[in-house]
Amino acid sequence: MTFDDNRSPGLAEKDRLSLIQKMREKLAQREPGQTSGPSPAPSGIDASACDFSQFADVKKIAIHKAVAKQWGIDSLYFLCHEGVARDTTVIGGKTCLNFSTYDYLGINGSEALNAAARAALEKFGSSSSGSRPTSGERPPHRELERALADLHSAQDCVVFVSGHATNVWTIYQLFKKRDVVFYDSLSHNSIIQGAQISGAVRLPYAHNDLDALEELLATERHRYRRALIVTEGLFSMDGDIPDLPRLAQLKKKYGCFLMVDEAHALGVLGPTGRGLAEHYGMDPGVVDIWMGTLSKTLCGCGGYVAGRAELVECLKYLAPGFLYSVGMSPPLAAASREAVAVMLREPERVRRLQETSRYFLDYARQQGLDTGRAQGYAVIPIMVGGSVETAMLAARLFHQGVYVIPIIFPVVEEKAARLRFFLSSSHTKAQVRQALDLVAKELPRVRQESAAMVEDRDNDSGLDGQD
Repeated sequence: MTFDDNRSPGLAEKDRLSLIQKMREKLAQREPGQTSGPSPAPSGIDASACDFSQFADVKKIAIHKAVAKQWGIDSLYFLCHEGVARDTTVIGGKTCLNFSTYDYLGINGSEALNAAARAALEKFGSSSSGSRPTSGERPPHRELERALADLHSAQDCVVFVSGHATNVWTIYQLFKKRDVVFYDSLSHNSIIQGAQISGAVRLPYAHNDLDALEELLATERHRYRRALIVTEGLFSMDGDIPDLPRLAQLKKKYGCFLMVDEAHALGVLGPTGRGLAEHYGMDPGVVDIWMGTLSKTLCGCGGYVAGRAELVECLKYLAPGFLYSVGMSPPLAAASREAVAVMLREPERVRRLQETSRYFLDYARQQGLDTGRAQGYAVIPIMVGGSVETAMLAARLFHQGVYVIPIIFPVVEEKAARLRFFLSSSHTKAQVRQALDLVAKELPRVRQESAAMVEDRDNDSGLDGQD
């Protein structure tokens, strides 16, 4: 560390030199690599206010980890995959069937995408090295945005470096205090967060219940200046889709903007994977704001918004999550651009994914498994019930070579815990049968053992026989 003798205004020369000398002496006393610990709290302030370990959230995490260890379910998260995760993956030297991948079309790590990323890396480097409005713009950004705009038959598109931030900053930028946001009650966290920070009034409607939405619109729409209806093209927890024709009718009838989050729908719905509008055979123009992510079918990282040119220009010049962020890494942009091309020139990947998804849904139901609201589109839950049972089941499956993530409270309601299976075009029917046969075998055992453990715990606590 150095001191600039010209940056101490307001001090007499003698005092300035004395202050600099004291700072140098204090730094010299510090051991190399030493960092200062928590500072003592000033007089009158509780010491816990200056200690991260006393944060309520930190304590909550510690409790959850202790409980997970006690139940033997502490080895399911932050597992390190040792290569490209497709239909199978290697974790800790062990090959597992993998049902926790967003790579819906099985093209992550393919030579086509790797070659596109390598070419961009060699020409543009690994970083844009600046915000795109200033010094970070590169040809791969524009090529990707043009391809995505064409995919949705939109005038233009803007790419953000985070999918979550795409929803947050788009809703924040477009809708304000005099406006209202109507959103599906099972919308992604990023949609809800964007509505919250926008300052607009937030009105959720029951999941995929468009009669309930119309009741809200009829009674509330007239109170606000602008209104947004926002939903997902494919719901990532339940695997069901909304009624786009009805949404388009409601949007027109009540004078609203319509936004659809295609994060899990792109590459999954429609004959060529273009998403919800293609699935229904509709003009994409019925939707004002098409949002999507690059981290799933497009094998990159980030998000995008496609729509009218005025919308995109507004976000490029004013949305904080774009304006004040570094531009996307050029190799990632190039890889996602190539993924769009692969999806369109190899529609058999989309068709194979759809066939496998329908087979999974049918076979699961034949095995007596509860698939909830799933409609057979790449994301299919197996409903278990309690969080502990769900985590125990996932741990059992993992130890027997099937990797699937449990979705438990507070992500979903306690009695709605589930295993969430993601399918890709790489999965085979044999792999589906192997996984579901194992679930059908282990689920009743887990429920029986969980009930016995709870009974033993209650007996040890002296609760047995109490009113």
